[in-house]
Amino acid sequence: MKKNSLVMLASLASVLISGCSSLGKGITEAILEKQEAVDTRVCEVWGPEFSGIKPNVVESQGKMKVLMVHGVGDHKPGYATQFFEKLAKELDLTVTSRVHKDIQLNSPAYPDEPLGNLRIKRYLSKDKSQELILYELTWSDITAKEKEVLAYDNSGEHSFRRAEINDLMKRFSNDTGPDPIIYLGESRAKILTSFAQSFCWMTSTNWQELPTTSNAVCKTPKVSIIDKDQYAFFSHSLGSRITIDGMQRIAFTLGNDDPQYVRIKNSLRNKTMPIYMMSNQLPMLQLGRKLPEVRGQEDRYCRVGGDRYAQRMLTKTPIIAFSDPNDLLSYAIPQGFVEKYLDSRLCIDVTNININVAFVYDVFGLGKLANPMDAHIGYEMDDRVVALIAKGIGNKETAKIVNERCRWIETIN
Repeated sequence: MKKNSLVMLASLASVLISGCSSLGKGITEAILEKQEAVDTRVCEVWGPEFSGIKPNVVESQGKMKVLMVHGVGDHKPGYATQFFEKLAKELDLTVTSRVHKDIQLNSPAYPDEPLGNLRIKRYLSKDKSQELILYELTWSDITAKEKEVLAYDNSGEHSFRRAEINDLMKRFSNDTGPDPIIYLGESRAKILTSFAQSFCWMTSTNWQELPTTSNAVCKTPKVSIIDKDQYAFFSHSLGSRITIDGMQRIAFTLGNDDPQYVRIKNSLRNKTMPIYMMSNQLPMLQLGRKLPEVRGQEDRYCRVGGDRYAQRMLTKTPIIAFSDPNDLLSYAIPQGFVEKYLDSRLCIDVTNININVAFVYDVFGLGKLANPMDAHIGYEMDDRVVALIAKGIGNKETAKIVNERCRWIETIN
């Protein structure tokens, strides 16, 4: 699907000029393929240096654990497999578990209601000295029933009336468009509970202790595991909003004086948990929402010596936000957004990455064009994105493709 819609549009222009449809299509495909052969796609990194997840994978004291949170649209468990395998290859993790482990998420707050699936996969280096455990959250079962109200529009009764490309786009719209709307309604609490359960499993159990399948409820994180292990999040589109909201909700939950929560809070305060956001939508998904209870107080919570430094949730939450300018659903995070709209207790700092994951084509002098769907879903398959997540930028481990293909604009205070 990568070039098909572009080929059709460009072919139409060629046909109008040449009067020969088959010749026009052939010329169009040849020109587009030639443009792809010379890859001039932009990659600009605006922010401080960052190391990616590799240092924590190499660290032998604990495990590196990552939670993947998908975005809009229906997903099935295993949706991130190709991305995970590319990441493992970049990190030279050549050994994997024979089986994955699946947890059917549940909560006492929603008895008899499924809250999605958590699939866990393990990758190791050849000598078993390095380990990465990947947790893949699939929450879209929660919204699937509500989207059934639009199922009629995808039926033959209506779809045959649309042009082929328009029908494809309408199906995409029906699958993805409702999710942000549904998230603002009653399902939001269920999705955030699904995230909280996933976070709990990640911070309470090691690989060897996990059953192959389970539908048990995770009770509480364990301080002994939090102290030892390192954590990060991968998110796509709406998944980024879910991750931020989920962490803010955990910060609120841990705000009371229950002794077990105090021990967990004390452990989390010493952690740095980066969030790698692909197709970032935080600015758009902030519209119409209440502001967080604690905001604009970074100096008090995040600076050593601040009067509320002991009340922070994390030492730091670096956000690495990937945005393709041709992705119609993606936005950079502007200066001042964190202070005004995000919880100060998370101690967030932002690196914006402006990157073309979709090819930009010159269509016969009519202008430049990129497929917006490729621009929205192409992040996880882009070698530069994978290399930046794995090894960061501005350090001695930075991948060759990043050094050669990405421009780094370092920002300082």
